[in-house]
Amino acid sequence: MPTVRLTEIPAEILALIETRAGPVIKTENLKAGLNSEIAARIYTPEATVFVKGLREGHRRVWTQAREADVNPHVRGIAPALLWRIQAAGWDLLGFEDVSGSHADYAPGSPDLPLVADAMSRLSAIQAPDITLRTMPDRMKEHTATPELFAGDTLCHTDWFPTNVLITGRSAVLVDWAWTSRGAAWIDPASWVVWLIDSGHTPAQAEQWAARIPAWNAAPAACIDTFARATVSVWEEIADGQTEPWVLAMLDAARTWSAYRFPAPRW
Repeated sequence: MPTVRLTEIPAEILALIETRAGPVIKTENLKAGLNSEIAARIYTPEATVFVKGLREGHRRVWTQAREADVNPHVRGIAPALLWRIQAAGWDLLGFEDVSGSHADYAPGSPDLPLVADAMSRLSAIQAPDITLRTMPDRMKEHTATPELFAGDTLCHTDWFPTNVLITGRSAVLVDWAWTSRGAAWIDPASWVVWLIDSGHTPAQAEQWAARIPAWNAAPAACIDTFARATVSVWEEIADGQTEPWVLAMLDAARTWSAYRFPAPRW
């Protein structure tokens, strides 16, 4: 479930931020994203910083450590982490501010090649020796053969369009909370469902996935299994949900699985 976002940053939080960023002259709360209690652009006389934070008792506070640990390994395709504050019951991360628009995955979008390029670069990064969940562990409740998703690649896994910022001629990836260790083809396979949701046919979506070399090296049986497992994932997410985007993603996952496993013709 999404985390409730604070509409105002408490004064004590601003005081904590000022210990690292300097005097705050303006704040801008941001609407994008689902997992932070604080998500804001902080303006100081010297710089602009993006701050995201959770209370230390929040059920997802572990995502703060995950993002902090991953950041040194994804420089160049993610905003740099400038500082982390753990005090007064809060866990706060300050990132370099990146100006850009959220990626448009629709057919014909000029953003698509930029996303594919960033995904290709990410698929070449070996998972570092930090605490990460593995894709087999994450997917074990959704398939009988989760070992097919094993690998040593650093996988982002959350290709919600708001997690991809288009800045000029490149794509920058944010929100690394669900980063995992897995097969190099996991990210392009995950992207396929978002592309279908954005208006692509399954064949068109897979053509974009094929821009990433790791996808082309993946055994078809692995991708088939992932497609079916993805339906199970979205069925779990959609259980009891009425959010239109969640139900649309479930439909997109089912559309992809049906494409990979067409009904027999008698």
